[in-house]
Amino acid sequence: MSIVRTCRWLMPALLAGCTMADGPRPATGGQAMRSAAVPTPADRFGPLFEAVQMRRIFPDGKTFVDAVPRRPDAAILADFRKGNFDDAALKAFVLANFDVPGLTPMPESDHGPRLPIERHIAGLWPQLTREPVTPPTGSSALAVGDRFVVPGGRFRELYYWDSYFTMLGLVADGRQDLVESMLDGFVDLVERYGHVPNGTRSYYLSRSQPPFLYLMMGLSQNRDPKVAARRLAALKREHAFFTSPERSVTLPGGAVLQHYWDARTTPRDESWREDVETANVAGRPAGDTYRELRAGAESGWDFSSRWLADGRTLATIDTTSILPADLNSLLWGMERAIAEGAAKAGDAATARDFSDRAAKRGAAIDRWLWSEAEGRYGDYDVKRLLLRDGVTAATAYPLFVGLTTGPRAARVASTIERQLLAPGGLRTTTVDTGQQWDKPNGWAPLQWIAVAGLDRTGNRALADKIAQRFLASVAREYAASGKLVEKYDVEEVKPGGGGEYPLQDGFGWTNGVTRALMVRGAVTNGAKVH
Repeated sequence: MSIVRTCRWLMPALLAGCTMADGPRPATGGQAMRSAAVPTPADRFGPLFEAVQMRRIFPDGKTFVDAVPRRPDAAILADFRKGNFDDAALKAFVLANFDVPGLTPMPESDHGPRLPIERHIAGLWPQLTREPVTPPTGSSALAVGDRFVVPGGRFRELYYWDSYFTMLGLVADGRQDLVESMLDGFVDLVERYGHVPNGTRSYYLSRSQPPFLYLMMGLSQNRDPKVAARRLAALKREHAFFTSPERSVTLPGGAVLQHYWDARTTPRDESWREDVETANVAGRPAGDTYRELRAGAESGWDFSSRWLADGRTLATIDTTSILPADLNSLLWGMERAIAEGAAKAGDAATARDFSDRAAKRGAAIDRWLWSEAEGRYGDYDVKRLLLRDGVTAATAYPLFVGLTTGPRAARVASTIERQLLAPGGLRTTTVDTGQQWDKPNGWAPLQWIAVAGLDRTGNRALADKIAQRFLASVAREYAASGKLVEKYDVEEVKPGGGGEYPLQDGFGWTNGVTRALMVRGAVTNGAKVH
């Protein structure tokens, strides 16, 4: 069996069994040009940037990339080159030449009586809402023309897939105004850059995140035909981005599925030191490792055993070798949404085209991403020509988007209950690697994907269990600290851990999913959620 990657710079005849290009693979088309058009802090500050990040002048690598220079770049760099700075002097130099951001301020908690959790969340929305952004000179921020909600903590800009789950809570709390303004902002980003960036920073432009834009549009109440036409055009552009040659693999029989990707082969600006340290022990060209780390970041699951060739070690990351169940399920849903939108607009040719694309993708997902023996969907490894081992929460995506129903959905439900259901909600994977998108962590978006997918396929009892247990985890931590946090340890029912930065509170998608689950009617086992 052979698999051909549809890359313009490789000769398919040289590929057997999906051998991958050695060394960095160049990005092609508009993605690379758009990414290069907006320099990142690393591009702009070169040796100063590397010194600050590699010497860990700030504990969090995201601090410096979000700082705003007080003088022209060239003047700051000229003065830096004249000096010989120890760590203290370098920090003083940065503080003198840059406005350095703090964390998103959240309410101080105490041990007194708590507001009911729904009132607490309602009070958080104004604190997490930002006015339209016109970036100051030199900022890494991208312009955003509409009001939006940030996740909180170190995440002080608009993020892509986070926002869908935040919007669920905004809908529940009657904040349709913010849903519409955020959606307008995302469409504008697609029009400017050809895709929704990971987040609204220059250093995020080379990648996106899981494509939830069509699902956000499903939350809108705007029925203006002109708005619908603009949104349909944005979806078609996003589809072109995610199905570009560098992201695509052609399977035997001609089916095409996609993987995550990033246009750059440098360390991530916001995790520069961490990426350099990983590349130093990876035993391959550094650019290869950097692209795989960046592609893993695009997945939203940064990082997880899903992306690790040995299932354990970050240095073996090979994200671009994997055709993921979640990404391809979302693309199936996007293709269906484009077909529906085109049909409503009277564009029968486009409707037929995207209906056909969705049908072919659905068949390919069922053929290549399904394990009949294990009753799960998974991630196809194009190097090894097999599904990666292990059940992950991504198995619920085909149910969530409506691709899988009936007996196969029932088998997925059984697998989820046996292997992923934990005392505090849904495990992310069954492997404990220390990475934050692995056991024992449970994440709000994955709880919602599973609950909504199980509801959609008639597996209500299991959906109730997951919802109730996750709400209990949220309620327990809220009672203890007054916070809703980014992730939870669903085995010990406490705040989650792992990853490249401390646990964040705020927190946009936890707030949104909690409210959506409460509206759904879930309650914890014998206890009120407050």
